[in-house]
Amino acid sequence: MLPSSRETPVGVLVVDDQLVFREAAREVIEATTNFELLGEAASGEQAIAAVAELYPDLVLVDVRMPGMDGIATATRICRDHPTSVVVLITIDEPPDVPGGVGSCGAAELVRKRDFGPALLRRVWTAYGPAAA
Repeated sequence: MLPSSRETPVGVLVVDDQLVFREAAREVIEATTNFELLGEAASGEQAIAAVAELYPDLVLVDVRMPGMDGIATATRICRDHPTSVVVLITIDEPPDVPGGVGSCGAAELVRKRDFGPALLRRVWTAYGPAAA
């Protein structure tokens, strides 16, 4: 079930070292009814701090980031904040995605080129609290 306009918006945190994708994700989130951008992080370390401060419902994490990569970031967030739904995002095609994606606790892996309002709603419907 999708959130109705009377319900609290789904709070989203975007984690990506590339400003271009963070800006694109911001536009998608702002254009998607009942979703709200809570914040952005440019690294895994920033993401860990932001999740602890903002308690987002949904965290979009880029797989490939310098320093703490997306898989390590997702693992920490899933362990420390199990109520947040973590989705890994990647520019790579599935055969090129690094190992560890399946064991990090993320709900799903999606390609950046597929990211849009329909995907955002589908992921939340599939993995948000109403799906449990």
